[in-house]
Amino acid sequence: MQLSFDAADRLVELIHARRGAVCTEDAARVLFAIERAPASLAHSLLADVVEGDARLAWLGARVGLADGSGAETLIEDAAFVVFDLETTGLSAYRDRICEIGAVRVRALEVAETFETLVRPGVTLPPTISRLTGLRDGELRAAPRPELAIRRFLAFAGDAPLAAHNARFDVGFLDRAVERLTGRRVAAPVLDTVWLARRLLQRRSERFSLRQLAHFFGTSCEPCHRALPDAVATAEILVALLGLAQERGARTLAEVVELAAPRARKLHARRSLVAGAPATPGVYLFHDRNDAVLYVGKARSLRSRLRSYFAGDRQRPAVEAALGAVARIEWRELGSELEASLEELRLIRELRPPANARAVRPDRHSYLERRGESWAVVSKPGRFGPISSKRRAQLAARALGDFDGEDLEAALPPLRAKLRRLASELRFEDAARLRDRVRALEEVTGRIAELDRLRASRLCLLAPAREPGFQRAFLVVRGRVVERTVPAGPGGRIELDAGLAVASAAEVSFAPEDAAALVVVAGVLRRPPPEVRVVSPDGAVTLAA
Repeated sequence: MQLSFDAADRLVELIHARRGAVCTEDAARVLFAIERAPASLAHSLLADVVEGDARLAWLGARVGLADGSGAETLIEDAAFVVFDLETTGLSAYRDRICEIGAVRVRALEVAETFETLVRPGVTLPPTISRLTGLRDGELRAAPRPELAIRRFLAFAGDAPLAAHNARFDVGFLDRAVERLTGRRVAAPVLDTVWLARRLLQRRSERFSLRQLAHFFGTSCEPCHRALPDAVATAEILVALLGLAQERGARTLAEVVELAAPRARKLHARRSLVAGAPATPGVYLFHDRNDAVLYVGKARSLRSRLRSYFAGDRQRPAVEAALGAVARIEWRELGSELEASLEELRLIRELRPPANARAVRPDRHSYLERRGESWAVVSKPGRFGPISSKRRAQLAARALGDFDGEDLEAALPPLRAKLRRLASELRFEDAARLRDRVRALEEVTGRIAELDRLRASRLCLLAPAREPGFQRAFLVVRGRVVERTVPAGPGGRIELDAGLAVASAAEVSFAPEDAAALVVVAGVLRRPPPEVRVVSPDGAVTLAA
């Protein structure tokens, strides 16, 4: 079985951080705090670490990640050792192993088995004795831990390991192997709990060993004894491997990745954000085909990108993007305001699948009076855009035959009618009207905010990425026009050009312009310290 030092883990992290193989001198300096070491000395210091860990390999005069580890091993050709441990308690540091059971799975079939009791050297707690049926007398006659562990390691060989709730069993195994050899297990470990969660999803709400054994109809019923539990886990694994193949997995490496706990998968991708700056900007998640999966913006690219790999749950679409991301691109900008507007532009142009707020004209609706009633239309007009067609339909029904330009004037009579329906105990009618009133309130609030901004003439000044310049955001006739202006009187020329272009156009009701106005509205509500809001005529003074 492959074993690893703690130094091997640090060396793997270093290779990920450097995004490739590292020279022996650099690796020795990081691992052993040696300021300068000849190549021959660095090689000899690293030899035990590299040659004792299946993840590492010599690549000429450099150290890199091994290309093997099942990357090309087909699922139907793979061999696993499925194991289960019984212990004297729950702590890998305080408690001891008292039984080991293992099954070799080869070519999707259960092959040899391994079973041994282990002398724990401590009295078995009564609760464990009742749970497992083991007794102190039979454990005192069992092999010593050193002998039992060596026998298990010989049985496992270099095969990948599998276990149910593998973190528990591997923790005890690591501790026992460390006492024996000073090293830890480095073989790939497949957790059937996580694999079942990924593959079964809504087909099962519980993923205990007993529940999955019942779900798949295993020949052995789990009973808190090592070998029967290992056999049940092995049969569950074979069934899950078949489901993984149906999902498109072909190789052993793909199954191990599929079964990896979320935190470990994210940890392995931390190198993608190495070197991200602490400046505002936008970032793009690319898959292995370089297609853009997701676009975001950040006040600090470094903090925002690191947060994705800190373990916090994201909404499902972003989780899926994180699972498929192969490269992260970032673009530095002068301010968060500029980043927000650039994010909107990129989403509109690239339409990444994981972005929920894609600015697409065909997904926005407008209200329009037609005859004696209100209709939901796609043609841009004053009463919109409304991002939800369902909300627009409810608002149109609420308006009914209302005849006026101020939609908020339709609300008081509707609220009075709602109270009357409730007092008359007409609850179904009241519920329908309540939903329509709520939709109309949301729509009128959004339209009122957009109307104020469309009638405004503002200039927002923020830092530019280029030294000695500022970024001006002109809000004129429902549009946000961006200009990079130099400090001093020269900025007037750029501002005048932007004002001339925007002022000559008709008032815009387009969805993309409305989305930019919403961003500006958020800044106006809580202006960040780097943004100054002035009239366009006063902007030159502040730009200087």
